[in-house]
Amino acid sequence: MQARTSQTETAVLGALSVEPMTGYALRQAIRNVLGHFWSESFGQIYPTLATLERQGHVSRRGSTRPGRSSFEITDSGLVRLRELLGQPIQATPPRNGLMLRLFFGRQLGMESCTSLVVESRAAAVEQLAAYERIIQELEGDPGNAHDRPYWLLTVAAGVHSARATIDWADEALAALGDLQGDHETEAP
Repeated sequence: MQARTSQTETAVLGALSVEPMTGYALRQAIRNVLGHFWSESFGQIYPTLATLERQGHVSRRGSTRPGRSSFEITDSGLVRLRELLGQPIQATPPRNGLMLRLFFGRQLGMESCTSLVVESRAAAVEQLAAYERIIQELEGDPGNAHDRPYWLLTVAAGVHSARATIDWADEALAALGDLQGDHETEAP
């Protein structure tokens, strides 16, 4: 549980290190900006903000009405963020529903396995296009010049991952096609 909490703190403090924002804007930034490589439970964001505020790592400014005030990172929050970023990366066990289904593909059937791979390839093509749009936006935006090279590194990882998925899917479809051909030539 502590690893999950510190990861949420890292996401919240990191986003606030870019610019102050409301809790809602923070949720959107984590989903829309970090979402290509990081997901965060929205139910964790607001309690984490409250904890970080109590600890003095973020301060609230503006309205006292919920959802109207903006949060900004404090000097102690920057220290905490750097401390969190310096910790070892928490490994997460893989959970890939597609691979689980393909592993037991004999039970699922050739047609269903092929369909799953085709869907996976199509999703990767969409992701690749989205990453390429993000790169164009980042390169065309004169703001955040100090952060941009690091942001481009994360997007590049997404590009490589999407391309790898497309390559794998092409190989998998060829292999499934070969299996289909083998089954058609077998005597009953």
